[in-house]
Formats: sequence, C-alpha cells, structure tokens
Amino acid sequence: MKIAVHEPVECEVLGTDLGFTEGPVITDDGAVLVVDIDGGRIVRLANGETTVVATPGGGPNGMALETARTALVANNGGFLWTEVNGARIPIDHPTHTNEPPGFTGGWIERVDLTSGEVTVLHRECDGRPLRGPNDLVIDETGGVWFTDHGKGRRASVDRGGLYYIPPDGEAVIEKAFPLLGPNGVGLAPDRRRVYVAETHTGRLWGWDLDAPGEIRPAAGTLAVRHGGVCVVATPYSFDSLAVEADGRVAIGAIADGIAVVTPDGSEIDVHPIPGDITTNIAFGGDDNQRAVITLSRSGRVVETTWPRPGLPLNVRAS
Repeated sequence: MKIAVHEPVECEVLGTDLGFTEGPVITDDGAVLVVDIDGGRIVRLANGETTVVATPGGGPNGMALETARTALVANNGGFLWTEVNGARIPIDHPTHTNEPPGFTGGWIERVDLTSGEVTVLHRECDGRPLRGPNDLVIDETGGVWFTDHGKGRRASVDRGGLYYIPPDGEAVIEKAFPLLGPNGVGLAPDRRRVYVAETHTGRLWGWDLDAPGEIRPAAGTLAVRHGGVCVVATPYSFDSLAVEADGRVAIGAIADGIAVVTPDGSEIDVHPIPGDITTNIAFGGDDNQRAVITLSRSGRVVETTWPRPGLPLNVRAS
C-alpha cells in the first residue's frame, strides 16, 4: 500500500456555525443541503443564505436525494454529546459513551424538501430495532443501501451492518453482518460493487454484486462472516464516502482530511484539512468536480475543485 500526502486542501467556505454537519448533497440548481446531527435539522445553503428545510429531530446523519423534491435520511436516533476543547462532539468523552438516556433506536425517513414534512419509513429489520442508521445510497433500480453504525457504551459497542431496502420499499433486508462501526456507503461506477468504510478499524470493505441488491456469495469456508473483501486497512478513522468517476473512493478521514483509495487498495492519496473533523464529501456541478465537504468540529461547509470528477448519484423517478 502506497500512501501519498498532498498539500492541505484550499477551500471556500459556504456556511459556518451550522452544528455538527454531515450528509452533504448538491442539488441540480447548485444549492447544497446538509444535516446538522446535533441540531436534528436539515439546512439549505444557496446564494449566501442559510435556510432550515426540516427539523426531523433525533440525529439525521446521512442523506440522499430521492427525487427533486424529497430526500431519504438515515437518522441515528440521537447521540450523547459533550464539549471538548470548545467543540461539541457526539460522545461523552469521559465514559466513551454515545448512547443517550432512554434511547430506543434509529430510523430511515423521507423528508419533503419543500414543506419540511418528515415521514418515518423503517425502524427495524426482521423485528430488531435499527440502532444507528448512518449513511445511504440509492442504486440504479431505486433500491437503497444503508449502514447501521450502532451505538457505543463504556465497555461495549453494537455490532453494525449493511442493509438494503428493495425498490418496493416494503422491508429492510440485512445483507452483511457484523461490522465494526460501518459508516460511509457507496457504489462503484459499474454498480457491481458496494463499499463500506468502517470507523473503528479504518478499513474499506467491498462486496461484489450479482445484481442490484444481491451480494455475491463469499468463496471459501474461511471467508469473513459478512462476506466482504477488505480493500484496504489504514491507520485512519473513517467517516462517510463518495465515489469518483474512475472508481476511486474518497473518504472523510476525520482528523486527516480526505483519503482517496484506488479500487484495488494499492494507493491512498491523503488531502489534509488541518484543525477540523472531516466527515463527508459530495460531488456535483456541471463537470462533477465541485466537491462539497463537511467539517463537523467547526460546523462549517466548504467547497473546492476536485482533481477528478465524481460519480453522479442515482435518484428515484420524480
């Protein structure tokens, strides 16, 4: 594995003091939508103005445009927060606990971006409550892949997983379990591999797909229980991800900026963003080289011109 560390990313600030920002989405008209996990809200940034679009509560975490008017949101159900060096972070630092008192679970929801109406779609899988839905991506058929990161306590953490909602939206199907802090999720350009970044291990996992929503069975009796291939194991902590048009995977590496991994895991390019918590990146614009990045420690949303185009995301029919 070859690691190349580049110069710090030069960014233009789109918004500040927005809470714990994640889940960026770039709309066709150039506006940017982000979630504020701490504030339980969704915010729109456009033409220098900041507007609250909806207030789902809980902990809206990941977001994907479903149609021009609606978004799907992975809501983790809320965190326990504490202040460290002047910044609010989603964990009680002394006890290493992020599960709030009275916590009952997270959910997948639909948000109407015009009216602000919120509809809860799923709270469980096979009768088991979702513990912390984190990120999601829509495939070419309208099916939805999402990760459940779970919650952590002083002496234990939930085992997370990768889940799929078929296009009919009827139920949540467990596809890969267990994972240790699954966070970002994305699809390869040919839509025949799904990626997941693990926060706790700094690993990027991949599962080959035989068809939309159908993971190819793992070969060999000694295969990892969840059936994935470890694309790369790194010294970083990972948050969410986006896929580039050439297949590279760009991952928010929290304290280390953006880490870009080649599909075979042989090379990592690190683009530092010093002094902040880099959580998410999203691509858009006419050439898909507009990169919007969420910096959660400072509550900022920034943008830069990426060296390569990102992969356009799927949406469901309007």
